[in-house]
Amino acid sequence: MSRKITVVCIDDSALIRQVMAEIINAEPDLQVVGTAADPLVARDLIKAVNPDVLTLDVEMPRMDGLEFLEKLMRLRPMPVVMVSSLTERGSDAAMRALELGAVDFVTKPRLGMRDGLLQYAQEITDKIRAASCARLRARSPAAGAAAGEPLLRAPLLSTEKLIAVGASTGGTEAIRELLQPLPPDCPAVLVAQHMPPGFTRSFAQRLDGLCRIHVKEAEHGERVLPGFAYIAPGGWHMALGRSGANYVVHLNQDAAVNRHRPSIDVLFDSVARSAGLNAVGVILTGMGRDGAAGLLRMRQAGAHTLAQDEASCVVFGMPREAIALGAAAAVHPLEDMAHAVLAHLRTFGERVSRV
Repeated sequence: MSRKITVVCIDDSALIRQVMAEIINAEPDLQVVGTAADPLVARDLIKAVNPDVLTLDVEMPRMDGLEFLEKLMRLRPMPVVMVSSLTERGSDAAMRALELGAVDFVTKPRLGMRDGLLQYAQEITDKIRAASCARLRARSPAAGAAAGEPLLRAPLLSTEKLIAVGASTGGTEAIRELLQPLPPDCPAVLVAQHMPPGFTRSFAQRLDGLCRIHVKEAEHGERVLPGFAYIAPGGWHMALGRSGANYVVHLNQDAAVNRHRPSIDVLFDSVARSAGLNAVGVILTGMGRDGAAGLLRMRQAGAHTLAQDEASCVVFGMPREAIALGAAAAVHPLEDMAHAVLAHLRTFGERVSRV
């Protein structure tokens, strides 16, 4: 029998620590090897038991989770899954935690703590498994592109061209690295990132402050415009539609696809139908296979399709599945992805202009 994935749970609530241990220890491949009520106690525990993964609360006494995470990732980097309350403050903290190097986060229910957490059991254990095999990447500067890095300009951009992006575990920082170098006149970008309700607005607002393009949480029925990136709201599928000559956003709460809503396959399928060869599809880091089949349908419809390479992924699952299906026409490291997208659009624009 293979070695179990070992976990330390850090939370100031004794009830949360108890329920987290119950959830994790119920899985045959997972084991809680220690719990701590605050980061100062956890510090010595981590040295003693050397766990594979930490679960870490945001708000705790003596030292809050974000301060501890920042110190941890600087001095002893290891996979961390944050536990955050579903509040505006909690969502901002979750975004900051991902920026600091946390692999993922789990929402903590406001009411009925025990029963609420038990409903999240599958999500909690899946995210711990993903974290255990995650690559911890060095954090790239959040202000890089905005500080004046050279950009590959893409002439002849039109309202017909479109970029569709899908990501999951590790995706919030990967999406930032993709969007930051894009020029203000780039084609519209539609993004499906696996994220629960209540967090995508903070995610979009943070990106909007870092990018040259405008970034917003998508709204049902709005026109899709160049120079904008639209983030699928948590809990909603996002699809591309047409209204006359214009692209529009369609949101729905149909059943989850590949266990996700928003689903990347839903977005990519709609882009294949509505944009065809005018689109570029990009699949980034994430666990599972959501988006792989949709990216293949985009390629079959004439779109240019790209996947993130293994070395730059936090979790290579989704890009691996897409590459195995033959869905990706090209594979690039994350740091080259924006330039690869713009290079294709520039070449495509020049080719069309000569026809």
